[in-house]
Amino acid sequence: MNKFFFLLLLYFSSLTVYSQDHQLIHAQPIEESMDYEQLKIKSYKYWDVYLHENQCYLGRVFVLLREDADVEDFLSIQGEVREEFFQIGEEIKTALKILFQPDKMNYAALSNTSPKIHVHIVPRYSDSRDFGGVIFQDTRWGKNYAPYDKAFKLEEETLFKIREALKEAMK
Repeated sequence: MNKFFFLLLLYFSSLTVYSQDHQLIHAQPIEESMDYEQLKIKSYKYWDVYLHENQCYLGRVFVLLREDADVEDFLSIQGEVREEFFQIGEEIKTALKILFQPDKMNYAALSNTSPKIHVHIVPRYSDSRDFGGVIFQDTRWGKNYAPYDKAFKLEEETLFKIREALKEAMK
């Protein structure tokens, strides 16, 4: 497992999920051996798209630059790499609109907890959404997406259903 995914694993190792009426549904820590490649949605020439493990914002993904050794930060990206990123962003935005009808999109390229060049695409919702019987509520609507609910946890099966829905919509 590469260092980036190991750091993500440590960060999200004790999340929980609550039902619409705030009753605890699941409080098992994520398995330390989880392969984050399982959350990959699609690969491109320069970028990979992953479902973010914390889905308190339904459909949240991040786009990871595969090789960033010669890239200082996100604004240093040029040429084909930059063009591909914006093409991917449009594909993701279209897929999210089809699947979940977000009311707004947030984008974050912070690289504070990981040195790898990556951008979070965070759909925002003015009211709740239901996916697979789970109610998703954007409790920070109208505010910065962070800090987000780090206690929000889904069963792997639901995560994989969201991933598959995005894969299908991004074909």
